[in-house]
Amino acid sequence: NVLNNFQFKDRDVDCIHTQMEALKMAFADAKEYVTDPKCMNMPVDDLISVDYGKQRASQIGHLALPPRVDKPHGSGTVYLCTADKDGNMVSYIQSNYMGFGSGIVVDGVSLQNRGYDFSLDPSHVNYLMPHKKTYHTIIPGFLTKDDKPVGPFGVMGGYMQPQGHMQVVTNMIDFHLNPQMALDAKRFQWIENMKFIVEPGFDENIITELKKRGHEIEIEPELAMFGRGQVIIRLENGVYVAGCESRTDSNIACY
Repeated sequence: NVLNNFQFKDRDVDCIHTQMEALKMAFADAKEYVTDPKCMNMPVDDLISVDYGKQRASQIGHLALPPRVDKPHGSGTVYLCTADKDGNMVSYIQSNYMGFGSGIVVDGVSLQNRGYDFSLDPSHVNYLMPHKKTYHTIIPGFLTKDDKPVGPFGVMGGYMQPQGHMQVVTNMIDFHLNPQMALDAKRFQWIENMKFIVEPGFDENIITELKKRGHEIEIEPELAMFGRGQVIIRLENGVYVAGCESRTDSNIACY
């Protein structure tokens, strides 16, 4: 009940609006530039630079805008994380991607079909080539602070992965929620153009204000659309704090 009534009093419509606009920008840039690092025409350092972040942030106004690319200066997935008494921590993800993957099984192992997102157009940044690691959304996460490990985390679910990562990490860092509360908080997902879906129970006042700013908001009853996550955080005294997904089967186990 506490979580259901939390409603993010400090996370107002401006914060949600800004996150939504930033997500659209990030996906637009990623689709345009991101591929195997050795094949990228746009340096990664430029894309994640502070100056480019400020440049993109300056483009976020009061109203929603269609996703557009800029240039900087210059579903079948399993995620788990684990840690031991010595401070070793692992963030791990495995995915068949769509349905049963490729439909090919070798020695009892179902092969994935991540190639669905690769391009056969030679002019495309994600053109499939030998020895090239093309763009995909398999991204097990890991938090550090001051070059020291904090803990592994991940939110699986196709293109919800990076969006879920942003929301869960923001909940922990900016809103100081513990891992379980950060995972349980209501999520949203950008679908395309101006359209976002939000979970049932998302603050109605925020939805109304977001619509006024030009966002197309739909309530999606299927909770699986919003990803499934796990988090482990190691406190300064060495104690672990973990959170598991309430939207699907999930568990925290200690040995």
